[in-house]
Amino acid sequence: MTVTSTGFQQAAPKTPHRPPSQAPVGTFTEVPGGLTLHHFEAGSGAPVVFIHGSGPGASGFSNFKHNYPQFAEAGYRAVVVDLPGYGASSKPADAHYTLDFFVDALRAQLVANGIGRATLLGNSLGGAIALQYALDYPEDVDSLIMMAPGGVEERETYFRMDGIQKMVSLFTNQQMNRLTMRQLLEMLVYDRSLVTDALVDERLRVCEQQPPEVLSTMRVPNLTGRLAELKCPVLGFWGSDDRFNPASGAMRFLEHCADARFVLMNRCGHWVMVEHRGYFNRECLEFLAERHAV
Repeated sequence: MTVTSTGFQQAAPKTPHRPPSQAPVGTFTEVPGGLTLHHFEAGSGAPVVFIHGSGPGASGFSNFKHNYPQFAEAGYRAVVVDLPGYGASSKPADAHYTLDFFVDALRAQLVANGIGRATLLGNSLGGAIALQYALDYPEDVDSLIMMAPGGVEERETYFRMDGIQKMVSLFTNQQMNRLTMRQLLEMLVYDRSLVTDALVDERLRVCEQQPPEVLSTMRVPNLTGRLAELKCPVLGFWGSDDRFNPASGAMRFLEHCADARFVLMNRCGHWVMVEHRGYFNRECLEFLAERHAV
């Protein structure tokens, strides 16, 4: 088990690739429970499933627009999902958005689209979903890549974080507008210049369709006691300035997993894959190359 700490004194290096300007039109899959789930793909090869986090206006494209094209170019099948309640997927107001609900929906979506054994790449809530999925379906998970994953603290610990408090207060009280969305997004990053007008508008378009139940009924258990059951290697990232998930969570994986490495980055908030996209992409692709070396 290894942990790496990296320091950055400047803003994230620019990627040489220009991210897509809007989300690709992908595939809509009907799954049990009356849900219609959206995903899009790029590239071919071993599948990597990108699982976004929670929060007002979140989507797979919003979280991973700076990442999935590089994975596709490197020879992987990048599968970017929209969770139920987010992106272009169904957003039922009568659902209970528990971790089991998300895992069951993702399982049905991946099976229906013929996506077998894969690497799961998730941030925040998406990390918790990836973790639970790997515990439930170990034979279908080749490896885990996680950015500030949830599911390794008690609920009360998360709700002491000022970012979580702000997010829940604004969203459940239906106080989201251009100003409050910008304020919330700026809490997700260390470098607030990354929060552009285009990003605010992109998130608002999804947020306007989301019922408050998406956050008010969300329940994610503490899975720390099951980390030793993981059969696959784990690569993780955490920002020391994270205001949503405490960086101490990285030690849970390092203490309990058989094969885990985490990178702890300063001058970085909750969105490692956005703030330090070049470094993140390189580390992930090197990790996957090791996994798929003949």
